[in-house]
Amino acid sequence: MSPSTNRPVPTIQVVIAFAILYIVWGSTYFFIRMSLETIPPYILGSIRFITAGVLMLVWCVIRKEKVFSWKYIRPAVVSGLLLLFLGNGGLIWSEQYLASSLAAILLAAGPIWFVLLDRSKWQENFRSKETIIGLLIGFAGVILLFGERLLHSFGAAQAGSDGGTVKGAGGHWQVIALGVLVASSIFWAAGSLYSKYRAAGNPNSVNAGWQMLAAGIAFVPTSWGSGELSHFHWQDVSTSSWLAAFYLVTMGSLAGYSAFTWLLQVRSATQVSTHAYVNPVVAVLLGALFAGEHMSSIQLLGLAIILVSVLLINLAKYRAGVAARASSGQMDSGSGRTTGSVDNGSAKAVGGAAEGVRKSGAGAILGARRAS
Repeated sequence: MSPSTNRPVPTIQVVIAFAILYIVWGSTYFFIRMSLETIPPYILGSIRFITAGVLMLVWCVIRKEKVFSWKYIRPAVVSGLLLLFLGNGGLIWSEQYLASSLAAILLAAGPIWFVLLDRSKWQENFRSKETIIGLLIGFAGVILLFGERLLHSFGAAQAGSDGGTVKGAGGHWQVIALGVLVASSIFWAAGSLYSKYRAAGNPNSVNAGWQMLAAGIAFVPTSWGSGELSHFHWQDVSTSSWLAAFYLVTMGSLAGYSAFTWLLQVRSATQVSTHAYVNPVVAVLLGALFAGEHMSSIQLLGLAIILVSVLLINLAKYRAGVAARASSGQMDSGSGRTTGSVDNGSAKAVGGAAEGVRKSGAGAILGARRAS
């Protein structure tokens, strides 16, 4: 880890930030399920993201950041619709029919879609045996979860009592919800990559604010078109649903996102991405302890398989990064012996540019994620 990606900071701050990242992001699945008890999914999405987006942009104005720039707004709107409206919206809708823990397990396969959709990295990714093996194992885990659902989708007596389902949800809706979750994960990866390549260098907080606001506004006509608004009554919302929605806005969308972007500045992206291994475990534990969710042995096996696949993919990326840094260091060392101070200045310039790309690129890929 280079010094630029591991700046000296108080250890307690790093520990707190990682705790927020691991626990808060893992708990959002459970609190979405709690909110949905009395708040329809699209109305929940509009409340959550409009509120969080406005608060984030107000904070940016207070900090005197350039908020109303079309250069920042345009890519943020597009990526926000992909990430939060289609990506997180699919998660919200699916949790009407699936347990929060099962949803978290399936979405743990997200890195698979990043590898497949990032065309500029195909040559690099598919040269790695670890990446290819990780992809195959990850698909096996996803297929295992689908197969487990399909085996029970036609048994009405098992609907609502089977592991990973929501009581009263028909078997066919559970299978459809799994398909929507896979599609939402693909949209998430597509939006992240779009943001990486089109919004590089834009302020993270401004970008996230417009992403959330755009998604929240998109949920409004969707809730109207689906008939939610005509049947929704504010007085019917329970206190627990309001508290869960408040948690999603403050902790999930604001605190979680802030912790993530700060960690990207002081720790490597590889280290920060370890939340992908912890979040599903937190979701499974919360669902089992507080929501009475029961995970079957097949679903737990699917979790283990998917996490192994993500580990292999990230391991390949880590090794590639180490090799690239070692190669760059050798070139700089050899160049320094022959050209002295001139190349020393050039190396500093290249290092500064690389750091800028690292921050903007890595922040854009994952920064918006649990702005959700």
